Amino acid sequence: MITETSMTRRDFLAIGAAAVAAPAILRGVDLTKEPVRLGHIGTGTRGWDLIRYTGAIPEAKVVAVCDVYGPHRTRGLEAAGNPDAKGYKDYHELLSDPKVEAVVIATPDHWHERMVIDAVAAGKAIYCEKGLTTSIAAAKRMRAAVKKAGTVFQLGHQGRQLPATAEAGRLIREGRIGPVTLIHIGRFFNGTKERAPWRWFGDYSQYNRPDPAGVIKQLDWGKWLGPAPKIDFNERHFWHWRCYWPYGTGQAGDLLSHETDHVQTVLGWGIPDTCMCTGLNAYYDDDRQVPDTWLSAYRFEKRACSLTFEGCMNSKRQQPPEYIGREGRLIFNGIGQDANRFWVYPDAAAFPHMGKMSEPTYEYDRAKGEKWPSHMEDFLQCVRTGGRPKCNIDEAFIEIATALMSVESYRLKREVRWDAKKEAIV
Repeated sequence: MITETSMTRRDFLAIGAAAVAAPAILRGVDLTKEPVRLGHIGTGTRGWDLIRYTGAIPEAKVVAVCDVYGPHRTRGLEAAGNPDAKGYKDYHELLSDPKVEAVVIATPDHWHERMVIDAVAAGKAIYCEKGLTTSIAAAKRMRAAVKKAGTVFQLGHQGRQLPATAEAGRLIREGRIGPVTLIHIGRFFNGTKERAPWRWFGDYSQYNRPDPAGVIKQLDWGKWLGPAPKIDFNERHFWHWRCYWPYGTGQAGDLLSHETDHVQTVLGWGIPDTCMCTGLNAYYDDDRQVPDTWLSAYRFEKRACSLTFEGCMNSKRQQPPEYIGREGRLIFNGIGQDANRFWVYPDAAAFPHMGKMSEPTYEYDRAKGEKWPSHMEDFLQCVRTGGRPKCNIDEAFIEIATALMSVESYRLKREVRWDAKKEAIV
């Protein structure tokens, strides 16, 4: 049956100490007959989606969920597809559960560092949602812990599993469009001020605000804040945490990171050399700290290439990844995490206002290509074999360093540079 577990502090400390004392290196688990047993930490908007998804994969079994907000915890248990799944309010108790072999972390970003490092100590494989964390220092500590223990780690960038990105990278390396000089990426949304990204309450379709008095009765606010500055309960911070710097990185760690990860998957160039970012609240007039309109310009100096990202919350316009070379351009059919088709055009193409568009010289259609495992299936397979996931901790570090360069540039109101020797934004 579905149960909420309760433990004494003495019991918890005893079990937790045993978990930490256990060997930290997670060996490849031979689960040819048994699914990977998952514990989900964070069952809010994205976490609930992941529980429903993993619960439907034969190679996975959700055995535990954890959330500091009671209704989300209950909802996660119902979505697990396992009547024997356990519910926890404290993630340490979930990590101490011997039935849990791997964890899926889908909490606000400010909790990721502690949870990842604790999961490493508990010997669990880790699937962590993006963005990785909120600072370079935290990212370094996470990377060190994961690599020292040999933990199987996957960052949640599902676009890594698209064959179209691999094929595009191959063509670019072969010189099909010549040296790449400019890359355009972006994310745009069109909705009302009440019904738009980061305005939902509990899931992606829920815009009716729950009674704050009822919420606080079922929420451990202190545990939700965790390492963030201590403040009285604020429903906007709880529901719309991406809009505030103490808990995340705004568009950078959410939307921009999807698209820059697409660039990394295609080109593999690593962290850009410089970044200049600007932005403002051009649409919303609430108390958010994170701008709703975001512009970032990166440079890969040795490659003589610039990368631009644009994002706003009041436009339906789409900016599929576009790679412009000296001899042509490669254009995808949609945003980076979903793009499964692309076309290669001669240099003069893709300007309809200047006349008839040229015919593509190459077209790739995902429907006609080979089938690849999903991002979660890649993770589960690596848990079984001890393999290295596609978006491993080294790739995750590239992702968050690139995102944080935009954040730092915006907040400092100047161009920033990546110091590769110090691994620092300067």
